[in-house]
Amino acid sequence: MSEVTKQIVIEALNQVEDPELMMGIVDIGLVYEVNVDEENNVAMTYSLTSMGCPAGPHIASEIERAITEVPGVKGVKAELVWSPPWTPELMSEDAKFALGF
Repeated sequence: MSEVTKQIVIEALNQVEDPELMMGIVDIGLVYEVNVDEENNVAMTYSLTSMGCPAGPHIASEIERAITEVPGVKGVKAELVWSPPWTPELMSEDAKFALGF
């Protein structure tokens, strides 16, 4: 069985793009927490740029798909949270530069 690490899951999650910003959700700062238990179940929390984000359902399904495709993952629990609220300060330096922040 493949070892599933937090870093491998984060790399998979950054392949999920926000269709409006055309950047990975990790770089945008939407992924808040990722945990992998001893049985290779992944639990994560994430947010969206706004409560009315039209891409929300698409991002949620892509998160599920990306994590499920990581070799060795047994289960996925992705929870959308609104606290703390997302702000541009959560973006990576590269994302801030690319988006002009």
